[in-house]
Amino acid sequence: MRIIARRTLRQFVDELRGSKDQKTLKSALDSWFNEVQQADWKTPADVVKTYANASIVGPDRVGFNIKGNDYRLVVAIHYRLRIVFIKWIGSHAAYDRIDIKTVRYER
Repeated sequence: MRIIARRTLRQFVDELRGSKDQKTLKSALDSWFNEVQQADWKTPADVVKTYANASIVGPDRVGFNIKGNDYRLVVAIHYRLRIVFIKWIGSHAAYDRIDIKTVRYER
């Protein structure tokens, strides 16, 4: 899968510079990125085969638990084109305040 845009993940990790979570979060996001790059998802069911705890919301939106569910990552997936668009990343507490179906990444 092609992921757009890794820069979003890097910027989020950089914003946490100096926090106790930064190194662990970076490692978790790097692992997620590498695993998804190698994936060949054709349907939401394929995502769940790889990530049993993924939240499938509608035909293209997926929420992932990151770093033991301390953080959440929301993506939109275009299965036919094999593209994963990062839509939002934040703490689990912040995730509870968004609408996963419509959220867009803004920085």
